[in-house]
Amino acid sequence: MKLEEIKAHLKTLETIAFQLPNGQFVPSHFHVTEVGKVHKHFIDCGGKVRIEEVINFQLWEADDYDHRIHPEKLIHIIELSEKTLNLKNQEIEVEYQGKTIGKYGLEFNGTHFLLTNKQTDCLAKDNCGVPESKPKVQLKELATNQQSSCAPGSGCC
Repeated sequence: MKLEEIKAHLKTLETIAFQLPNGQFVPSHFHVTEVGKVHKHFIDCGGKVRIEEVINFQLWEADDYDHRIHPEKLIHIIELSEKTLNLKNQEIEVEYQGKTIGKYGLEFNGTHFLLTNKQTDCLAKDNCGVPESKPKVQLKELATNQQSSCAPGSGCC
């Protein structure tokens, strides 16, 4: 999800909720402790220099159960961050504390925000010898496929 999308969704909500990939919700008394611009300048395993930039939201929960961030407050924080950090309409990455700091993608299901799992990947598969994944075939499919069998007298042997 990009920055303009979250602002549009926030304008339609009375409360904010974030759901983790396991189905649990971030406790309602969370705080957005950071809105930032993360610039990553790196070289992949194939030797190509790459630059990635995302907008980062950090969610944090404390023992402060009396406060809940409202959509208009988060919009204000985002707008202040846009001016101060010169944010563009870029993808949002969300950090949230589990056993360690987790990084998530962000989606919206019409009622609340979904924190989605992010995966690592090789960006230079063609340069570092990672084989293409082979199609997975179940043995029961092979047994029922008569064209792949060799019948007596068919000339396949």
